[in-house]
Amino acid sequence: MSSGVPALHSPPGTSAAGENAAGETAAGETASSIETLEAVQRRVLWLATSMVHHANKVRETPSGVKVGGHQASSASMVGIMSALYFEHLRGPDRVSVKPHAAPVLHAVNYLLGRLDQRYMTELRAFEGLQSYPSRAKDPDTVDFSTGSVGIGATATLWSALAHRYVAGHFEVPRGGRHVALVGDAELDEGAIWEALVDPLVAPLGEVLWIVDVNRQSLDRVVPDIAVARRAAMFEAAGWQAITIKYGRRLRELFERPGGPSLRRRIDAMPNEEYQRLLRVPVQELRERLPGDGRGRRDVRRLIGDLDELELGAALRDLGGHDLADLLAAYRRADELGDRPTVIFAYTIKAWGLPTAGHPGNHSALLSGEQWEELAVELDADASDPWARFAGDSPEARLCAAAAERLARTETPRHEAPAMPRDLGRSHSGSASTQQAFGRFFMDLAHEAPEAAAAVVSVSPDVASSTNLGGWINRVGVWNVGPRIDWFADDSDTLVRWRESEHGQHIELGIAEGNLVGLLGELGATFSRDGQPLLPIGTLYDPFVNRALEQWSFGIYAGGQSILVGTPAGVTLAPEGGAHQSIITPSVGIEQPRCMAWEPAWGQDLEWILLHALGRLGRPDGTSAYLRLSTRPIEQALAQTPADPAGRERRRRQVLAGGYRLREAERPPAVTLVGMGAIMPELLEAAAELEAAGMAVDVVCLTSPDLIFRALQARQGLYDGEEAILAELFPPARSAPIVSVLDGHPHTLSFLAAIEGAPIACLGVQDFGQSGDVQDLYRHFGIDAETILGAALDLIG
Repeated sequence: MSSGVPALHSPPGTSAAGENAAGETAAGETASSIETLEAVQRRVLWLATSMVHHANKVRETPSGVKVGGHQASSASMVGIMSALYFEHLRGPDRVSVKPHAAPVLHAVNYLLGRLDQRYMTELRAFEGLQSYPSRAKDPDTVDFSTGSVGIGATATLWSALAHRYVAGHFEVPRGGRHVALVGDAELDEGAIWEALVDPLVAPLGEVLWIVDVNRQSLDRVVPDIAVARRAAMFEAAGWQAITIKYGRRLRELFERPGGPSLRRRIDAMPNEEYQRLLRVPVQELRERLPGDGRGRRDVRRLIGDLDELELGAALRDLGGHDLADLLAAYRRADELGDRPTVIFAYTIKAWGLPTAGHPGNHSALLSGEQWEELAVELDADASDPWARFAGDSPEARLCAAAAERLARTETPRHEAPAMPRDLGRSHSGSASTQQAFGRFFMDLAHEAPEAAAAVVSVSPDVASSTNLGGWINRVGVWNVGPRIDWFADDSDTLVRWRESEHGQHIELGIAEGNLVGLLGELGATFSRDGQPLLPIGTLYDPFVNRALEQWSFGIYAGGQSILVGTPAGVTLAPEGGAHQSIITPSVGIEQPRCMAWEPAWGQDLEWILLHALGRLGRPDGTSAYLRLSTRPIEQALAQTPADPAGRERRRRQVLAGGYRLREAERPPAVTLVGMGAIMPELLEAAAELEAAGMAVDVVCLTSPDLIFRALQARQGLYDGEEAILAELFPPARSAPIVSVLDGHPHTLSFLAAIEGAPIACLGVQDFGQSGDVQDLYRHFGIDAETILGAALDLIG
């Protein structure tokens, strides 16, 4: 078995940063303290590997599906995480752990006393430990949900910004560092670089990223030698970069005669060649390591003086496995605290395991025999795999001290501000829902200032075009520090861009992923800091799809916010197909832990926004997605009741998912159902049908999402209320349905199942083009004439 385990036991003595870019010696550690930390590191490796082993080789899996668990990716992280958790971190610090190192996180938490032993056998089991760190679902301390690579890392940036924001507006506990542990292949994700270059990120000195440079991805050894290039990219974005490449053994060899040639040889070596050398027998290593270039004789003489154990250990002696070097780099990052810092720590994937260096080790599992041999090498007991350290041992004392240092006091939680039921505005004339959205915040600030004080709006450079200008003029723009508004004296400027630490609008660059990433963290301050915020973000609706993964993952991680997609649909006619959304109504229905809305009129929007804001910042809360339009429509068409009882009934129905807008005096021949900006066309078609002597009911949906949930509840498939179904579609008035929306027609096709009625689904099924609204409506068959024809076809 060639496991490379000798590299797990560093020689006694202090390990210096030396030629590594940490730039200091590790004088803070004694030989005994490093030896104790190394013993803890070995136990972390054993526990992490054993959790995966038990899940795959011991626990019964009736389905026969491979469980998995990433022993190799975990192994490369044990040094980085052992040094971080058992020596460096403090209670307020938050850490995002790379997805495939979840077993290491749980092993660390186990040794810290944060995880009960019964969970050690439940990795990837139902209601056990999750495959990847989950803040919402794991039983132990997890600061960030990860699993979608890149997103977990960037969450630390948005978390740092969110904490700065909430701490600048409310009294909350002091924050700490925001640390991301990142796989080097993870840096291929575009979300990483979109986030790094946003101007708000560069001043965040509390951010530390540690990149696990094991030079392997899922399928292969990563080609090229990319760290210098990646470091330069971070530095260009305003970050400080530290590289810890070689451990003490190799650095000591570099100082011997022939050492500079050895260093040049390894520095120039392709990743693939280095990984291959990890796999060859030592005698073959002696032949291949010198290479065939200049200095090969010097290298051959140098390594000729090393025995087999020394040579094998030296090749594996990378900085990411040198605990003293890691601690020195962490301290150095703290000293450079005015900007974010990234540490590139060179490691070996599957370090200490027999699969070390193999290009196919990503999903490889140890055999039972290999696992038992590993126990011997790591001073563990295969018959008692979950044993902690003896209570009076140096290792147990180190774990206890770390647990005490990392203990967090319970944060007192404040209640989210109460929302009024109504803002008292009379919605009249011709207006769009986007216009009503812009007025809403001014009304809220006037009628409910405490609630408005908790609102924070966010936009990716579309604030003015999504009608947030008036709100920005009132509350100002938030920034990590004040900036001069050089246009403050320009009378032609409509939006006053006053930037300070007291503003309530955050403006990001044109990157929708950044928008929803920040929304997710602003929406988590109620659970992180005890202070709820009411975050609401705007973006053009077609770009919801671009932001979808980050948005959904933020909700999965426990963030609560409101996302407003506006303008939406082909109703944005002149903009053409590139800016006309089609599938977003379905996206809204299908997004878990989120309510989707598409109101037609201003009053409906007001009630919906008040309700949605009232659902934020609470343990049982939920996010919301609103799809709005720039099409002005007559507000009188909503026929909002004037009497208090009728008005309250309408408000309740709006918040339940819809209401009957028109009801024929006799049982209807057809029911027209629509939502959003298309409602005038439904009413026009209804009027023509009635003029021809046919009875027509018209239903206005505000949330097909809630109507679908009600249908599921009726069928016993969802725990919720179904009463709205009988109000919208009473059995006595069952009739064929024509459904219409500015989006894909299948969105409302489920309506047929409510009463088993025939249905014709009208909507948009292809990319749009430029034109006027009526041009596009006719082209896609969502105009009044097509609605009329569909109704006549159903009536027969």
